[in-house]
Amino acid sequence: MALTLDVTGSGIVSASAETDLSAEDATRSAVSWAAIIAGAVAATATTIILVVLGTGVGLSMVSPWYGAGASAATVGVSAVIWLVIVQWLSSGLGGFLAGRLRTKWVRVHTHEVFFRDTAHGFLTWSVASVAGAMMFAFVTASGVSGVARGTTDVAAAAASGAAQAGVQNGRAGAGSDGSGYFVDTLFRSTNPADGDKAGSPAETTRILVRSIQDGKVVPSPADKAYMAQLVAARTGLSQPEAEQRVDAVVKQLNDAGQKIREAADVARKRAAQLSIATALAMLVGAFIASVAAAFGGSIRDEQ
Repeated sequence: MALTLDVTGSGIVSASAETDLSAEDATRSAVSWAAIIAGAVAATATTIILVVLGTGVGLSMVSPWYGAGASAATVGVSAVIWLVIVQWLSSGLGGFLAGRLRTKWVRVHTHEVFFRDTAHGFLTWSVASVAGAMMFAFVTASGVSGVARGTTDVAAAAASGAAQAGVQNGRAGAGSDGSGYFVDTLFRSTNPADGDKAGSPAETTRILVRSIQDGKVVPSPADKAYMAQLVAARTGLSQPEAEQRVDAVVKQLNDAGQKIREAADVARKRAAQLSIATALAMLVGAFIASVAAAFGGSIRDEQ
């Protein structure tokens, strides 16, 4: 039987025993799931603590009083910076613990050890991210279900009243399918003063709704002249003054619509920026977790 000296030179080890050890190393898993889960739990707990702390700091920065709190830009930048800090600290802690707690690999090349440690850090970050996403989805779903139940109760309480109002105003709502405007044109009088003044606002509303084109109110010349006649008949204004009032109202409607679209566009841009910043922060967290796990693993092997 072939014999070989051990590392310390104080004894001998048979070749068959060395072969058995190599076979055991080859069949043993390179993943220490216990260390990964422990690091992920620590990372998740650290994230919760830091998020709660950041929420408190953020609420202290804003104020309902005009000019008393930080600006929206300052709050947004601070939130992004804090998000990076949260990923940095929680991922670093989780990855370091995974590297320190993993099983020592015997007779494995240094480069392979470095790869396994970085993989453990990345898996720790992945498990923590998935756990955090699941908790966030659960909390969001609970909040949405509560709002939905409240909305359902309110809707149920108002249903009978709405139905009764619909019966009483059936004639007024007969044109809710979009034909009301055309029905009104059938009964337009050349002298609007002879018409029903109480129904003028409703008829004018249908004209304005019908005049919407590409998000703007653009009444036709005939509709514009007719609305001016209705205004003149009801308010006692002259025809030119009534036309000026109609133009002013149409302009106000278009300006309000423009402001709403601008606000929606700003919200869209901020949501896109937040999504990109979140993705970048998560990538930073994955990198930090991998590096921290490699560092923790090197300390583990040295000890």
